[in-house]
Amino acid sequence: MILKGCVLYSLCPPRNKQRCSRLWKIAYGGLLKIVTGSLLTFYVVLCLDGGMVLMSKQVPSRFMYPKEWQHLTMFILLTLNGCVDFMSKNVLPQRCVGLENGTLVLIIYQLLLLMVSHAKDSEGVELHVHSLLILVVFLLLLVLTAQLWAPNMCHLQLMETFLMLMMGSWLMQAGFILYRPVSGYPWQDDDISDIMFVTTFFCWHVMIDASFPLGIYGFSSFWYHCYSPSLKLTGPKEAPYYASTPGPLYKLLQEVEQSEKEDQALFFSKSSP
Repeated sequence: MILKGCVLYSLCPPRNKQRCSRLWKIAYGGLLKIVTGSLLTFYVVLCLDGGMVLMSKQVPSRFMYPKEWQHLTMFILLTLNGCVDFMSKNVLPQRCVGLENGTLVLIIYQLLLLMVSHAKDSEGVELHVHSLLILVVFLLLLVLTAQLWAPNMCHLQLMETFLMLMMGSWLMQAGFILYRPVSGYPWQDDDISDIMFVTTFFCWHVMIDASFPLGIYGFSSFWYHCYSPSLKLTGPKEAPYYASTPGPLYKLLQEVEQSEKEDQALFFSKSSP
């Protein structure tokens, strides 16, 4: 609410409030997914000299470029996810969060299936890189599936953020390992040290990606406890106490206890000499 008010009132003149409010409501995450997925789709289609051919002309016919077709399917899924996010936030009369979460879970399911089959034709360093990526996608799938039944749990949201960061950073690292090594020399599949360093790099990514949400949370918590004006102006408040009025059952119990006391007093008075 503070950020929204700052954008709408502090950064915009009065005559441009409506325009800024419309810009604020645009699903920029969905647009970014659409643009990124479309660019990667065109890149996969145009990077092959002969084009994206599905079947060969030989007899018997064979499927051509299986890995490229899987890459193309992944990028199309990313574009469709962005379209669903944009439609839910900017086209539909009311935002449908369930539709967004359900679409994301379905896309991650398909991504996991594609990754498992994608790694079957790999070996050595490439197989190890894809196996670690499959691990991250599988954990992300479990978290997103749990969020369908518990969408407001902050622990699941924090885990989703961390795993999304982990998947994105490891995908970039995989691109440098498999296609553009920093040293200029390809990684050796028969060298055990290369495979060990792939695991080491993965652990470094875990630590770095975990430090981002922890650092943001720590800074926000420090700022909230030290510089929040609401904490300085208002102290801790005690919970209000409401005295409940006696009901008919409570009155009946009091009458029964009073009658029992009178009977006991009468009994003792008769038994005394």
